[in-house]
Amino acid sequence: MKILMLSPPFLYRFSRTSRSPAISKGGCVYYPIWMGYATGVLEQAGHEVKLIDAPANGMSSEQVQEIVKEWKPELMVFDTVTASFKNDVRVLEALKKVNPKSFAIMVGTHVGALPEESIRESVMIDAVARGEYDYILRDLAQALEEKKPLDNVLGITYRDGKEIKFTPNMPPLEQEQLDAMPFASEVYKKHLRIEDYFYPSVLFPEVTIITGRGCKFRCTFCKFPQTLTGHSYRARSPKNVVDEFEWISKNLPQVKDIMIEDDTMTQDKQRMIEICKEVLDRKLKVTWTCNARADVDLETLQWMKKAGCRLLCVGFESSDQQILNNIKKGTKIERIEQFMVDTKKANILVHGCFMLGNRGETKDTIRATVAWAKKLDPDTAQFFPLMLYPGTEAYRWASENNFLSTHNWEEWLTPEGTHNTILNTDKLTAKELVEGCDWARKEFYMRPSYILGRLKVIATQPRETRRLLMGGRTFLKYLLDIDFWKKSAASKQVKDEKNLAQGAQSKGKTEEAEPAADVAPKPIFKITQ
Repeated sequence: MKILMLSPPFLYRFSRTSRSPAISKGGCVYYPIWMGYATGVLEQAGHEVKLIDAPANGMSSEQVQEIVKEWKPELMVFDTVTASFKNDVRVLEALKKVNPKSFAIMVGTHVGALPEESIRESVMIDAVARGEYDYILRDLAQALEEKKPLDNVLGITYRDGKEIKFTPNMPPLEQEQLDAMPFASEVYKKHLRIEDYFYPSVLFPEVTIITGRGCKFRCTFCKFPQTLTGHSYRARSPKNVVDEFEWISKNLPQVKDIMIEDDTMTQDKQRMIEICKEVLDRKLKVTWTCNARADVDLETLQWMKKAGCRLLCVGFESSDQQILNNIKKGTKIERIEQFMVDTKKANILVHGCFMLGNRGETKDTIRATVAWAKKLDPDTAQFFPLMLYPGTEAYRWASENNFLSTHNWEEWLTPEGTHNTILNTDKLTAKELVEGCDWARKEFYMRPSYILGRLKVIATQPRETRRLLMGGRTFLKYLLDIDFWKKSAASKQVKDEKNLAQGAQSKGKTEEAEPAADVAPKPIFKITQ
């Protein structure tokens, strides 16, 4: 069967696989990881598959339509997320018109959380998949090819005439099934261009893989465990993981770093150390980065360093213990601080993630978190407002308390494609959260000590230079407002619009005008000594 696996055309460099999909201010572009694994499974089952990541390679809707018109896939799979859902439905409809005999299914976190609402969006959507969809698509392709009823395909919500039907969930995939899948890196080499993908914290070029699915922790905001993979941790065997490391080192020699996108790779200490020992036993010279919690002990960190781990991506979130408790983070401030001491002892870099706007957040807790971030002093840091997605506990909390400023999925992004904050709590407005994040970045990155530290890294660790320059080039325009001159050229228009809005307000209307582009807004997070 001919199968199209499509990350639909949308904004250039938009990353659907990100935990908060958007155009990254740091230039980050994720691989279509979940689509990659599913592609491997389908090819393993004997199907002819094309994997196209349109936002990463800049392919337009018209170009994809030409491919579909000529190739005529019998099954079309559309990856989708909350912010791009409306767009992706439009792409699906356009492709169904040029290829009407095909079966169209949408996959991903958004449709998994809202299956019935999603399939009712358009009569051209034949089905949506719920949860991990590798084997769901395999079974669906077989049923379509053999013209069998779809009610035996687990994990789908599908259209049967005018009726919407649900089949039972697909059981979570276990180690034996995960080990049997083709390596994602093999799929990338066949279908994608490695250089299209970039993490600011990871050496370039890189490949991204997953060694285990699901997360036993219960963070209220985390999307994948609540909408896709679940809370049962199921992991590939250490041998299988290191087999892929070895395959990458032999077949993708240009790759400088392996990014492991497990929600928490370090949640099983024994397995983590076994992977490290396997790398060392084979005398592999590989460099890798992974997601971790801020509770990894020094012994494990030292094993990881010996086996080639260079950096950990860690969610610190907040310096306020009550906020951490509110979001069920399960970490303690004292343990986090010890973890940072231990990473420096082990000589492992840390990319720190801080999240503003969770339950209990105030301007004072934001100031305290930023001061704490500077104290922890990770190699790099990101400050994000809480991003809310259907299916998560955080989304339910915001919705039940009327904290969402919109329910229009297209407003999850700004017109430029960056994150749009739609959270207004009883203590902080969306505007204040955005300003808080902007202020936090400048506070963290514009410290003389930080700048000198990065110069030292460039001088002493040449392999980090390209990564720092590539990420910094994109990020600096947001950090330093390098677009100032462009905005200043349009400042007269902005001022005119402001004057019009002020005139409207004087007539009793309440529209809020944007500040003039060349006038700095009053900072709301200024620290007083």
